[in-house]
Amino acid sequence: MHGDTEPTRPSRLEAVLLDMDGTLVDTEDFWWEAETSLLADLGHTVHPRERKIVVGGPMSRVVDHLLAVTGADIDPLEFGPMINDRFVELLGRGVPLRPGALELLDALAAEGVPLALVSASHRRIIDQVLLTLGPDRFTTTVAGDEVERTKPWPDPYLLAAERLGADPARCVVVEDAPTGVRAGEAAGCPVLVVPSVAVIEPAPGRTVRSSLKEVDVALLRRLAGEVDGASR
Repeated sequence: MHGDTEPTRPSRLEAVLLDMDGTLVDTEDFWWEAETSLLADLGHTVHPRERKIVVGGPMSRVVDHLLAVTGADIDPLEFGPMINDRFVELLGRGVPLRPGALELLDALAAEGVPLALVSASHRRIIDQVLLTLGPDRFTTTVAGDEVERTKPWPDPYLLAAERLGADPARCVVVEDAPTGVRAGEAAGCPVLVVPSVAVIEPAPGRTVRSSLKEVDVALLRRLAGEVDGASR
């Protein structure tokens, strides 16, 4: 005897691949302060509109853009490490978490979902932030200086999925910035966006929520089972 409801497609969430800055930790203000304060030391002011352009890295793109718009006379190869150094100094204030971050990580861990931290930040930055997030929460971590092409290329997310032995189409990427969203989508992953600085609209294969407090394991499972669905 047939029921009145149509059968639902099973959800197959194999892993969750999470961005770090602006997604799990509220450090985008730190990056902006590091960049603008260094340029101020050199006598240059950066217009706030540039922030939405540089958010999400990668560092090479940030450096090239900021030096182009300010005309600052400094070697790009020197300026990038200076930004990282200033950022580490600012982390000394403490690493603020995004609302709902630890709760989501704990809920995923309770259901045995493998987690990867995938960031455009360099390894030294990730390791510093992991002291707050807890390195044991993640099966693997991928840093921006550990791949030949970082976000917005798909390479970091593809590497994370490979390390986890997971199908990218069954790995949900959680991101806050346009570069990361493009990377996740290029990797063939369903993408959940919780914007921090830049506005990001829903699109096919992309879901937007205003806070991680609105994200639970059930939602992530649905996204992994409906990667070819329409915009939600």
